[in-house]
Amino acid sequence: MFVSDLSDSPPARQETAQLQQRAIGAYLGLAVGDALGATVEFLTPREIRDQYGEHRDMVGGGWLRLRKGRVTDDTEMSLALGCSILEAGRVDAQAVAEAFSDWMRTKPVDIGHTVRRGISRFRRTGETEGPENEHDAGNGACMRALPIALATLGDGPEALDAANRLQAHVTHHSPLSDLGTLAVLRMVQTALLGGTKGQLIKIATELATTEPRYRFDRRRVENPDGYIVETLKAVIQALFDTDDFEPALIDVVNRGGDADTTGAILGMIAGALYGPAAIPRRWLNALDKEIAQSCRTQAAELLILSPHYGALRASR
Repeated sequence: MFVSDLSDSPPARQETAQLQQRAIGAYLGLAVGDALGATVEFLTPREIRDQYGEHRDMVGGGWLRLRKGRVTDDTEMSLALGCSILEAGRVDAQAVAEAFSDWMRTKPVDIGHTVRRGISRFRRTGETEGPENEHDAGNGACMRALPIALATLGDGPEALDAANRLQAHVTHHSPLSDLGTLAVLRMVQTALLGGTKGQLIKIATELATTEPRYRFDRRRVENPDGYIVETLKAVIQALFDTDDFEPALIDVVNRGGDADTTGAILGMIAGALYGPAAIPRRWLNALDKEIAQSCRTQAAELLILSPHYGALRASR
């Protein structure tokens, strides 16, 4: 339905099919990166080498003692955000906050301190935006932001930025986090539309020029913590130092630290860039089946809301 309903034109059908596949790649990449990285979260590179040699297979375990293929808050919050957008028909701060609150009631296996604090504030006050706080510059708003990239595709950079701030500020109100997350979303959207790695490098370079703390051309970042700057420098380095999905993801999770989130963010960008066919079958087979299906479904449904989809449909 998603493809055939769009247009009777073969080129339009082909473009839509490719777009849908890249979107699925982004969402599955997010989940795979989350599940692979969770095993080695909070370990140092040396500890990973001692325990796994090179961590490259989805085995579960880790400090959360997860079953094989289980995801964490990175994927779960993305799906919660996506559901809120689909139910509201747009990015709506109240719907987002309620979706996050409902998610927290499920007693998730993992939840960050800043996320918990923001949701708790919403429950107490009904406010969907917390005050600006330099201590909110964690990676929690970025890790879950993929649905924004999908639903606003074709809507322009200002609309993308505004939509992301609506979801981010429920828990993370930080200009530094907003800036880094916007760059990630721009990279995802560029890749969704068939952009090259060179175009992604340009976006990352613009980010580093605007905010030098994001410079990624210096030392190799290992053991990155939850600080958005360290997270994105590790992701960008791993993405640009490799030429395919698998080596990029293996690179970033073996850096340790907040590996589920570096894996998730890299996975969404690389999944859009290289497509789902580049994701190793052994990882997809191990991924929780219900989560995998939810990712596939949301990818298609969120694209239908996007202005880019509407433009393609109008062109038939």
